[in-house]
Formats: sequence, C-alpha cells, structure tokens
Amino acid sequence: MQFNLADVFETVADAVPDRVFLSYQGNQTTYAGMDAQSNQVAHLFASKGIGADDKVALFLKNCPEHVESLLATIKLRAVPVNVNYRYTDAELEYIFDNSDSAAIVVELREHQASVARLLPKLPLVRAVFVVGEVIDELRDAAALLDGRHVAVASFAERAEFPTARDFEPRTGDELYLLYTGGTTGYPKGVMWRHDDFFRKPISGGNPYGEPRKDLAEIAAAVKDMPSIAFLLAAPLMHGAASYSLFTFLSLGGRLILERDFDAEQIVRNIERDQTQIILIVGDAMGLPLVEQMEKLSGEVDMSSLFSIASGGAIWSQHVRDRMLAAKEGLLLRDNFGASESGNDGEISLDENGNLKVPPTDRMIVVDERNERITTPKEVGYIARIGNIPLGYYKDAEKTERTFPVMADGTRISVLGDMGYVEEDGSIVFLGRGSQCINTGGEKVYAEEVEAVLHAHPAIADALVVPVPDAKYGQRVAAVAKVAEGFDEPTLEDVQEHCRADLAGYKVPRTIVFVDEVKRTPAGKADYKWAKAAADQPAPA
Repeated sequence: MQFNLADVFETVADAVPDRVFLSYQGNQTTYAGMDAQSNQVAHLFASKGIGADDKVALFLKNCPEHVESLLATIKLRAVPVNVNYRYTDAELEYIFDNSDSAAIVVELREHQASVARLLPKLPLVRAVFVVGEVIDELRDAAALLDGRHVAVASFAERAEFPTARDFEPRTGDELYLLYTGGTTGYPKGVMWRHDDFFRKPISGGNPYGEPRKDLAEIAAAVKDMPSIAFLLAAPLMHGAASYSLFTFLSLGGRLILERDFDAEQIVRNIERDQTQIILIVGDAMGLPLVEQMEKLSGEVDMSSLFSIASGGAIWSQHVRDRMLAAKEGLLLRDNFGASESGNDGEISLDENGNLKVPPTDRMIVVDERNERITTPKEVGYIARIGNIPLGYYKDAEKTERTFPVMADGTRISVLGDMGYVEEDGSIVFLGRGSQCINTGGEKVYAEEVEAVLHAHPAIADALVVPVPDAKYGQRVAAVAKVAEGFDEPTLEDVQEHCRADLAGYKVPRTIVFVDEVKRTPAGKADYKWAKAAADQPAPA
C-alpha cells in the first residue's frame, strides 16, 4: 500500500487515543486530543482557502501549535514548508517565494513584523495564521495591499471549528517539502512523496525491525508496544527533528518538546518528564548537554534516561565517553542521513577512529561517472539508493546533479559525501567533498580533523577549513572555542594532540580561538563564517 503521513497519525490516534502524545512545559496532550485540535486547525486553514497542494510555511519555534499546524497541513493534503526562524528578511522572502507559499503560520512579534514587511513582495500568499496576539503592523500591511486580499487569522479561532475528521481521501503521493539548512547559498526544497518519506526517513514506521506493511499492522503494533518518551532537543524546523517526530509517532511514542535548546533545563526536566531518549545534533548540543549531566548528576534523577541519539553533525568520541561516564549504561546511537536521503542507518567509530556504516542495501559508493565502486579502499562518492526524493523544488539542474540515474536505470542520491568500501562491505565515511582540503596534493577531510580536535579536553567546539597557502595551495586551519574551565591551549599543544591520530599533513597549521563557533540553530556548521575567521597568516 501507499502510506500517507496523516493516515499514519490518525491510525495511531485511533489505536491508542488516551496515550499521551505531547509533553510541553509540564502539560500533556493525548493522541485523541492532538487529533481533535489539529482537525480544528485544518478546518481553520480550509476556511481561508487552503487545500490540497497548497504550500503552508511554518515560521515557528517549538510549541504545540507547531505540531498542530504540521498535522493540520498534511490532513488537508497541503504541503508543509519548514522555515528557519533565525533567517533575515531576505532569506525569508526567498523561502516564501521559492516554495510558492499560499499561507504562513507565525508566532513571535518580531517574526510577524518580518511577514508584514514582506507581504507586498509575496503575491501568492493568501492567508497568515498567527499564534498568539496579532500585531497591528501585520493587520495594517494586509489591509494596505493593492488589488488582493490576504486573510489574517488568529490561531485561537480554531476553537470555533469542528473536530470532525471529514477530509478528502489521501493517496501517499502527496508532497512533503523539506528545505535544507544550507551553509552556502540559499536552501533548496527537497521534495518527498509521503510514501517514500514513510519508508526511508522514518524507517517504515519501525526503526527496530521490519517495516510495517499496512495501517492495520501499525495499529496492532502500537497497542502492543509501550510508549517511549523522547525529547527533541533540536528545533522542529530541522530535518532530523521532523524525521524523529514521525518515527516515534508511528510507534505511539510520547514527544517531549522544549521551547529552546537549554541544556540545563533539559537535564533538570528528565525527572519531571521521565525522559527516555534525547535527540541531539552532534557536539554543538552534545557538549553543553553532557556538561550539565555531569554538573547535576547528584541533584537530578536521570534513571529514566536510557538513550541519547544524534544526527546531522559530528558527535565526537570524547563527548560520548563523557556521557557514558555521567550516566552508566546509556545506549548511544549516531544516525547517518540527510534531508536528501532520509535515515541511512547508524554510524559508528571503529578502533582506528574511522566513521563507518555497516554493510547496507541503502548505500553504495560511486565514481564521478556514477558507476558503482566495488574495489576496497577506492575513494568515491557515497550514494543513497531505494526510496529517495523526487528532487529539488523548481530546480531541475540541481535535481539532475544530485539525483542522477545510473547506467542500469537506478536513480540515486549523491550529496558529496566521500567514502570507500571495506573488505567486509562496510562503508567508511570520510567527509563532505566540498569541505575537502587539498594541501600539497594530499586530501584532508574536515570532519576527520574536527573529530580529533573535539577530543582535546580544552576544546569545546571546532571547525576545520582550508585557507590559502603560498607553498601548498591550501593549508589546514581550525577555528575553535575553549572549553569552560581550561586555559587556551597553544598551537603546539593542539598539534601534538592531533599527531597521535592524524598523519602530519592533516594536522592544523593554524588555529584561531573565538568566543563562539558559529553554527545554525540546529547545530550545523557554518563553514563560510569559519573560513573568514580562520584566514590568518601561517607561522613561519
């Protein structure tokens, strides 16, 4: 059968209606309650002309209304559009315009003000839905538009609409649009069919075993499976967060949502919320989290916590070891995936420090002609196969480049990740080719060096980039933040630490210490900023 995400949610809601679906700031919402509320939101959207195939931009921080809006959108067969809430007006205009957004859901006053300024430039927007009080500037902007009507509705109006689930049938071919948080240029909208989204990013509704065959099997499984309480430390607008939301929803799990990433609050709330799993995005979240776990270990009961999972960024062995020391018996899982490929499986560190994915039918390694590489140790591009996206929204050229077709007709997803196949069929991940540093003809992958830097006790966070070098063309440079309680290490100290695990040409020749390593709200590296910060003269 073809799976639709709204059908999956409604199936689970019918199977376990009284089970808690959402915990937010100590308040609980059951599956039945969330279903009823999102039905009301869907009817509110529909009353303003939003329906099948319309794009709905979710310009929201983490909150219950964000979840309601997402579910309401897919119930209508409309298309959700994730929006980074830290974008500037120029970036927001691009997202709203490029996605052909017909509606925008917004909350914060400063975000409403941005929408107000942009409305005259967004001719396709027909409705704006506001969580909380509508500011006068937004109402005035909508009223002053020449020749078109934009409805401005308060989210509170949903209470006036029915809770009935009277929506048109769904097919599984509906679109889910996920904008990547690119660090260079504007983001691209990745187009997922619902059925492919269910089968790949959310592992067929069952990351612990065989994928579900149909809705009846989902219903039976969730009744038999105890609820798992998982906390999303990442913002919902991040791809890994939406993947996790729908994965655990399919299992009948309980979503614990925090407004913002606050490591101390997350640890303190483990006892209150009986948190079992925490999802983070690499060391940017993992390091402050483990620091609070260590600090509060004697104060907070963390007995319910049994797993921490990460995805989307480097999660160093040093941080993992500290987590295991802070909470005995933790199950740590590092997920490998991307907006353009979904969940590719678990990545682990071998005894040599290599990032490795076990043999899988989800990935292969190809050369520059997109032909499969089977020779062990031969470096190529890691390609994802199976259920992959349709492409990038309104960008045929980039679609053809990222989602090429092999000679045998197999369509693949090639994102620029470099790697090679081991003798046993496992795949070693080297790093993003676009971040590859060519120093004197030797190739250095930034992620490999970053993982070693993160293991230095005096380094809290670090990015590695190429900078121009008169002799070698490029040299390895690092930008780093000093860990709390440590003095700034010398370049020589850092280099000595790196030489224990890296060949000499991979060791950073320069390092610049900064107050904060710049990353996106979801913890993604900002390499453009890092290159500018790292471009300092090399020592003689």
